[in-house]
Amino acid sequence: MNSFKKKVLKIVAKIPKGKVLTYKKVAKLAGKPKAYRAVGNILSKNRNPKIPCHRVIRSDGKIGGYNKGEKVKIILLKKEGYAKHS
Repeated sequence: MNSFKKKVLKIVAKIPKGKVLTYKKVAKLAGKPKAYRAVGNILSKNRNPKIPCHRVIRSDGKIGGYNKGEKVKIILLKKEGYAKHS
């Protein structure tokens, strides 16, 4: 696993329930501000339930993709108290 991928997964693992980060913010925190598409690709392949990929959204406020489907992502975010997409 490359260091950028490790950083991305470590950052996403620390996002608390009810909070979200954007793909762009995760990329910036991981040291590559323009690599937000790479962040999406990394998260789309994640199968570790300890990495809450559903807590990463698009910069325009839209939900974005999720490897278990957009509807599941919305349900999980609502369950955790993130109300923007009620």
